[in-house]
Amino acid sequence: MSVVAIFGGRSEIGLEIAARLAAGNTVVLASRPGGAQPEVAGAERVLHVDFDADDVAGHASVVEQIEAETGPIDIAVLTFGVLGDQQLAETDAAEVVRIVHTDFVAQASLLTVLADRMRGRGAGTLVAFSSVAGQRVRRPNYVYGSAKAGLDGFASGMADALHGTGVELVIARPGFVIGRMTEGMSPAPFSSTPDQVADAVVRRLRDGGPVELWIPWQLRAMFFVARFVPRAIWRRMPR
Repeated sequence: MSVVAIFGGRSEIGLEIAARLAAGNTVVLASRPGGAQPEVAGAERVLHVDFDADDVAGHASVVEQIEAETGPIDIAVLTFGVLGDQQLAETDAAEVVRIVHTDFVAQASLLTVLADRMRGRGAGTLVAFSSVAGQRVRRPNYVYGSAKAGLDGFASGMADALHGTGVELVIARPGFVIGRMTEGMSPAPFSSTPDQVADAVVRRLRDGGPVELWIPWQLRAMFFVARFVPRAIWRRMPR
């Protein structure tokens, strides 16, 4: 039996991943206090834990609490994050800090706490959610994109640092995901749904593969070409 911890335990993608990994396992859903406590069919046990991603000082104690109740975390998936208000962020530094803190600082903090514990055991799998938005940052969402660019770079370096330790870090790079976070926005080319993202992540966890997981795979070629697009054209690209 494995312990699967979803940090961002009420997110659509997180719950879809949990459902696919539940059979016979312990599933931990770590999310903000006070909300609904979703069920996960097929799990041997479901544990709900209060978790405020922005409280980075509390990350270590939350992980310690989980492992005290379940034993070592085998798979940790970080699915929390905010899209933020780009228009507000262009004039309000507090909104910039809010977005960057949740989408980069908090992610880097929790990854470090988890990686350190897993490295000590010589086993474990981490999944960090980057985004194609961070591959070449676009003007219409440059605050969110820059936070994801920072996370992507951090996770890439961490994955190399963990090589040979028995701990694996997978960097998921989805494109536009049709869901609650993007409600009301027009889908971009090669959009996916939370269940499609979850399918890709779980397939990668089970079958192995490279550190970077592009979802869908066609986006890898698209963003390879994107780096050569002249800035005068790129600045007019839509979100």
